[in-house]
Amino acid sequence: MSVVRFRPGPPRIKKNATFGWRFFCPAPPQHPTRDFFLSPLNPLCENAPPPWMVRMMTKLAAIITGMTLLLAACKPAATAPAHDIPAAMSETATTLLQSKLLHATSIAVVYRGQEFILHQGELETGKANPPNDTTLYEIGSVSKTFAGLLLANAVLDGKASLDDPIQNYLPAAYPNLQSQGQPVRLRHLITHTSNMPGMLPLQVNTILKDFTAHATPAKLNAAYAGYGQRQFWQDLHTVSLNGPLGKDYAYSSAGTELVAHALETIYGMPYEVLLTQLLAREAGMHDTRLSLAATDAGRLAPGYHSDNPIVTTPMPQLPWGAAGNLKSTMPDMAKYLRLQLSAHPAVAESHKPLVRFQDDFSIGYFWNIGTNGQLGTHYVHHGGVPRAQGYAYIVPQYQLGVYIITNQSGDATAGAMESALAPIFDTVASMESAQ
Repeated sequence: MSVVRFRPGPPRIKKNATFGWRFFCPAPPQHPTRDFFLSPLNPLCENAPPPWMVRMMTKLAAIITGMTLLLAACKPAATAPAHDIPAAMSETATTLLQSKLLHATSIAVVYRGQEFILHQGELETGKANPPNDTTLYEIGSVSKTFAGLLLANAVLDGKASLDDPIQNYLPAAYPNLQSQGQPVRLRHLITHTSNMPGMLPLQVNTILKDFTAHATPAKLNAAYAGYGQRQFWQDLHTVSLNGPLGKDYAYSSAGTELVAHALETIYGMPYEVLLTQLLAREAGMHDTRLSLAATDAGRLAPGYHSDNPIVTTPMPQLPWGAAGNLKSTMPDMAKYLRLQLSAHPAVAESHKPLVRFQDDFSIGYFWNIGTNGQLGTHYVHHGGVPRAQGYAYIVPQYQLGVYIITNQSGDATAGAMESALAPIFDTVASMESAQ
């Protein structure tokens, strides 16, 4: 394995294309989709997520259609030597940290067997404390792809079927987990087509409607104080589903938590144990976990919420944590990229498109899947918590994996990362075209 560490070079700033965002939501048949362009909620969406989630998910869908425009606009040179990947990463980091409010970033790239990791900036303003390979980041909803991998493994083991009703795995009867005579199935949960609410308890969805308010992290902490699996099961009885299942995109972290419980039932052990065992066995990952020991607390990256200059608190613990509680280091995330680029049977299963929303956008086991002429089929997931945001990209055609994260979370963070990543995709496209 080739691992390259390097110091960032001088700034090189480049503009990239601007593109609109597309988002899928429950809507009447005559209006199956609508472009938001970062607008308020689509009034056609009866089960739409709150505005903060619209902003996050529109950015996710933008990657699917936007990468082609971005790469085309960059017009890379005819050739680019391999050592230009570190230079491109440095340009990405320098550009990103010129964005208002951003303090630090870390980037991992795996490209045709080579591994590159870059850390830049300072975790806290004025403290000269840059992130490093031991820094633990909160990776947010990228955690969902790990749950998808575990479920794919269970399907291949013959222990589960995607058509299993989730009721088969629940501790009590939930007759409300059906719509139009059809039960919620595992496939609906991993493709966000179950019409489940975004979060439980339901009050959290109201809190998140004003995501950038300085009071939001404290309100989240209060909502989840003492909120465990027992309370989750009680609240699940209050869920009401509307519309057909398996058709409309309605992003649901609550649904991901149900998948984690199903995995516990299937394998007879806690979700965190299942996950740590799989990652250690299949990827050699030993520094990725849901909960932190007291000795590791000092390694957790501090972070900033919105435009608040005061360091905020970590993401509250969810009942299972599968939806957004994983913490990881950049070396471990590079190992995860390698695993996702491998021929591992569970990876191949998790990359299968299960619901197609349009010709170039579908979804697998939580992975958003895009297809275009330049990148071929590629996989994308965003992760955001109140004090960090990141993106994971898997491009099998180029044997390319990219993970980027910053310890700030606001309305403009995801867009800033997307734009700043242009030099990396530019360089890879140039290298591939030169072959």
